[in-house]
Amino acid sequence: MHPNETSDGPGQCAQCGMDLEPAAIEPGEHAHHAAAERDTLIRRRFWRFLLAAILTLPALAVSVTPLTLPYEGAVMLVTVAAVVFWFGREFFIAGIPPFIRHGKPNMDTLIAVGTAAAWGLSAYYTVVAWLGGGLTAEPAGEVFFETAGVIVTLILLGRYLEARSKRRAGDAIAKLLELGSKRARVVRGGKETDVDVADVRVGDLLRVRPGEKIPVDGTVVEGRSAVDESLVTGESVPVEKGEGDTVIGASLNADGTLLIRAEKVGSDTVLAQIVRMVREAQSSQAPIERLVDRVSGWFVWTVVALAAATFAIWFLVLGAPFEASFINLVAVLIIACPCALGLATPMSVLVGTGRGAELGIIIRRADVLERTRQITTIAFDKTGTITSGHPKVIVFELLSGSEDAALRLAAGLEEHSEHPLARAVRGFAKRRQAKPARVERWKAAAGRGVEGTVRHARYFVGSPALAGTFEAFDKHTVDRVRHLEEKGVTVLVLGKRGRAIALFGLRDEPKPEAKRTIASLGKAGITPVLITGDNRSVAEAVAAEVGIKKVLAEVSPQRKAEVVGELKQGTDGLVAMVGDGINDAPALAEADVGIAIGTGTDVAIETGDLVLVRGDLAKAETAIGLSRATLRNIKQNLGWAFGYNTLLIPVAMAGLINPALAAGAMAFSSLSVVLNALRLKRSAAG
Repeated sequence: MHPNETSDGPGQCAQCGMDLEPAAIEPGEHAHHAAAERDTLIRRRFWRFLLAAILTLPALAVSVTPLTLPYEGAVMLVTVAAVVFWFGREFFIAGIPPFIRHGKPNMDTLIAVGTAAAWGLSAYYTVVAWLGGGLTAEPAGEVFFETAGVIVTLILLGRYLEARSKRRAGDAIAKLLELGSKRARVVRGGKETDVDVADVRVGDLLRVRPGEKIPVDGTVVEGRSAVDESLVTGESVPVEKGEGDTVIGASLNADGTLLIRAEKVGSDTVLAQIVRMVREAQSSQAPIERLVDRVSGWFVWTVVALAAATFAIWFLVLGAPFEASFINLVAVLIIACPCALGLATPMSVLVGTGRGAELGIIIRRADVLERTRQITTIAFDKTGTITSGHPKVIVFELLSGSEDAALRLAAGLEEHSEHPLARAVRGFAKRRQAKPARVERWKAAAGRGVEGTVRHARYFVGSPALAGTFEAFDKHTVDRVRHLEEKGVTVLVLGKRGRAIALFGLRDEPKPEAKRTIASLGKAGITPVLITGDNRSVAEAVAAEVGIKKVLAEVSPQRKAEVVGELKQGTDGLVAMVGDGINDAPALAEADVGIAIGTGTDVAIETGDLVLVRGDLAKAETAIGLSRATLRNIKQNLGWAFGYNTLLIPVAMAGLINPALAAGAMAFSSLSVVLNALRLKRSAAG
């Protein structure tokens, strides 16, 4: 929709008759409304243009051909009045009230004033002739009915084409909406009932059969199946899901029947949050757009002054006829209309953010587009960001006691932790058929591990630092821990009061795309930094493997944000942070640009400026490239729009362009901006 347009409301859905309110549309809840709204707007614009063109034809035919019509003055006056004041009423609604109330003219003000002036002067000459000689009398002066009609018709054509282009740009949201399931099978009182997905409530049990989409986000309570999450996360390999595992709405259940408990429904689901973030980004303003708005206000006043000066010079100085001087005034008003200027930024933002959504990149705010251009340093979290986030126990060494007792203690202590290392230890103990011990007074020490009481004795499992002084362990344990860490293995110690019971050596492999991404960022002039709470030996081993030279290790979660702040002070450019966990959220917020891994926690995702939905680290580079491409596109559009006005205003003032030709040139200018923005659809191929 045109930036200043207010007359076209959302309308009604042709499919169900419900009033359309775009901001309220959620996946699975009348998802067809978004498409219906766009199609309704396009149809309305097409019919406005077509009817305006038909009504303009008589006046155009009389002016350019020898054709004469009965009562042609009356015919032209009435038909063009319908074109200007009915089909073109949006220009008056959007352009005149702001001018009268606040003294703030806009691009629609120029169109409204120009066309009304052309019609008004023509109507004056026509009515004066009627008063003296009847309805068949020749007008008392030159009339410009066809000029006013053609101007409105051409601008309506441009806005129809613009609406069609914006529909293509908004396809990303439509595709996201279509992913969601429309129906759900709810199990209540032992009976299965099909309901609309909008009627599902948190806590409902849902049966999902093979080949069906999972309706909402939830947890598996019964059954086992492979789930294809590629539609939402982009993960190409189906993920095995069993009891206790989380599932994402809109993912596809492949081969088993699942009973899931609904945890997030409606606007709280992952898919709904993605749609909302894309919408917010597409409706937000970049700082450069706010600057354009301020410039446009002054520009319109300048145009009004130039139009008045044009009339004065031609009529008072050069002695040209009133009609010719007036036509030149109208031509200046029309040719200078900054429609292309108003479209330049929002159109690029709309297409760029839509393209990002197609690639699995959510650009949450338009101002991010400008900040990415200045990024010179990018900090990465390690676990789940540089590495896969799925560490495995590759070394288990028993130092005292029995293996079963040690594994039971470790599994019990880690049972309530969601840290990837904790999950790895639990999984290792489960494979060894060790049942978790009952733990009391459980306590987590952020970034170091957990501790708790088992049978009145206090135990811990975590980094050696959790026990206090590392050297409190015997020499064999100290040497063994250091040896493993030098090999890039993360060591967790199970112990009691400084006495080590067992060692767990874990390895979290770097993501396959990590090394390539780091190399590409380096070539782009961006310095990568690794920030992790892991020990220095492990951190440096991982960093060396992927090509990162600067490593900040053993950084507590509380310190991460401070470290990012220190990086900001030590660089001339901006600092980006890439992370996925709750402990990364403060650092993501502190960074100039926060890039959240979409497979991470909700807190991290909500904090990030950019969200990589698929968890693919390579998309960080793609996101920066797309943001920069969008900003370049905005500048190209602004350059064209300003250049167009700068070049053609003097031509119109010189009387070398008539108003109808000016309207066509203005429509072409707006269309060129739209077409240039659509080039972003091919940007950063996924």
